[in-house]
Amino acid sequence: MGVRHAVVAGGGIGGLTAAVALSRSGWHVTVCERAPALTGIGAGIVLAPNALRALDSIGLGPDVWAGDALPGPVGLRTPDGTWLSRSDSGALSTRYGLSTRAVHRGFLIDALAAALPPGVVRLGVSVTGVDDAGGAVVVRTSAGDLRADVVVAADGMRSVLRGHLFPRHPGLRHAGEAGWRAVVPGTGLPPQEATETWGRGERFGVVPLADGRIYVYATTVTGPGAQPADHHAEPSRRFGAQPTDHHAELTRRFGAWHDPIPALLDRLNRRNPDPVGILHHHFHELGSPLPRFHAGRVALLGDAAHAMTPNMGQGGCQAIEDAVVVAHLLARDTDVPAALAAYTEARHRRTTRISRRSRRIGELARLSHPLAASIRNLAVRATPRVVTSRALDTVLGWQPPSGPAPASANVHANEQP
Repeated sequence: MGVRHAVVAGGGIGGLTAAVALSRSGWHVTVCERAPALTGIGAGIVLAPNALRALDSIGLGPDVWAGDALPGPVGLRTPDGTWLSRSDSGALSTRYGLSTRAVHRGFLIDALAAALPPGVVRLGVSVTGVDDAGGAVVVRTSAGDLRADVVVAADGMRSVLRGHLFPRHPGLRHAGEAGWRAVVPGTGLPPQEATETWGRGERFGVVPLADGRIYVYATTVTGPGAQPADHHAEPSRRFGAQPTDHHAELTRRFGAWHDPIPALLDRLNRRNPDPVGILHHHFHELGSPLPRFHAGRVALLGDAAHAMTPNMGQGGCQAIEDAVVVAHLLARDTDVPAALAAYTEARHRRTTRISRRSRRIGELARLSHPLAASIRNLAVRATPRVVTSRALDTVLGWQPPSGPAPASANVHANEQP
């Protein structure tokens, strides 16, 4: 048998991880990325122990991730600074054997791209469809047709190939929130802790990155196409035209919250000599799970397969897990359709559970009535740490497949009924 050819649609985190994993297991790989350059748009990403373990299994171990691990305590606070829950990152490292890393997405994209052989990534090339003839796949691209033994569709939340494979699926739905994201310099600020602060229908997150910068994000309740709901404004002003001055909007909402939020907001100020770009977007998810993550010789991966809300910080981590599992199964089994069927079996239940859990967390965070928010805060504060730790075990304790054991057994080893 000659060298098999895999075409990966999409050069994001999941697609590049799949490309690295497949390349290192003997596949010839072509990555088609429609953008003219590989970029890390999206600010920061938290690489939890499950994602780091997956990356390590394909040769991207701790030596790749320069800088400091996530320092100090992590947890939830209220706008006045009161802690609702708090865990020590060192204890999490001891429990899961790896220290969580928070890095800029651009750094992760660069590291993955650097691990690929020259010429693998084809920029400015979009995949528009596939024709699966059984023995091979013809991949339709903007630069002409490619012939492949397998296609990995990692083309994102608005996946063209997902629509091609499952045209009757309802697709994305609005998740009821909009968010802002940015990375600010940490110079001159005291050491920061990783925190998320819950108000009434609003959140603000602070995550120190390994390179010394700080990833900040904020969310608020909204509807599709509407201005984010403003609980500080008169009812007549709560919806209307999309604001263009995001710094002013963030300051009005979060400027009176606990330290260091005001200082971090100041670093977003467009009047500063080096203003920081602010990304703004509405949250969407696949509200209904796909019936499977494959069809014939085509596998869906990451957001294309299971776009989820960001409430657990697992979207990118699950894409990395997907990539490692599908590459492992394709290396183990020469029957591509059978390997992809095993991939669905291995990944569908896990990602569906994590997606649902993330949605439930978002529903709690979006509570805006004063009484409902107070009851939520009391419940969070009263939850024993051991309960929280056990809930995290099924996510962070995941182990990548290895050896001849079925991958489906490995990926479900840490699942609870």
